[in-house]
Formats: sequence, structure tokens, C-alpha cells
Amino acid sequence: MRSFTAEKMYDGFPGYEVKSAGTATSARTPFTQEHIDWADMIFVVEQEHGQILREMFGEALDGKSVICLQISDVYRYMEPALIDELKAALGGIY
Repeated sequence: MRSFTAEKMYDGFPGYEVKSAGTATSARTPFTQEHIDWADMIFVVEQEHGQILREMFGEALDGKSVICLQISDVYRYMEPALIDELKAALGGIY
């Protein structure tokens, strides 16, 4: 729920469009090639997710910024501590 929380937090943020997707096949919205085509920057919450994307999509990621936020999977959707972590991790970007 980390990515989905980030999507909700930054939906409508001036100058940006956001979407969330997961790397697991059981994800609410699985990550696809269409996400790569759509995105200028791709954020992952764990290093492992970036590795999974590189394994799944390889050269399709060339030229894309893939940024790891390094946020552990210990939070619930919209949990205040998660919101604080996301703001801190994205503070230099947004």
C-alpha cells in the first residue's frame, strides 16, 4: 500500500501526474510496459522492486530514471508514519 498511498498523496499535485503499480502478480495494479511508456520517472519503494523491473523489462527502462525510496513494507494504507516517510523520501524531488 506504499505506492498507492503515494499516488493518493500526490494526485493533483501541480505539474505532476502520478500512477501506482506493484511488481507482484497479485498487486492491485500490476506494473506493465504501458507504465514505462507513460512515465518520465519511476519510483520503487524497495531496491528489490527495481531489480524485478529490470529483470522483467530490461532495455525498456533505458533512459528512464528509476529511483528507490527505500521504505519498508511495515505500513498500512495512508498510515501517518508512512505519509511522513514518503514526504521525507520525496522531499528533494517534489
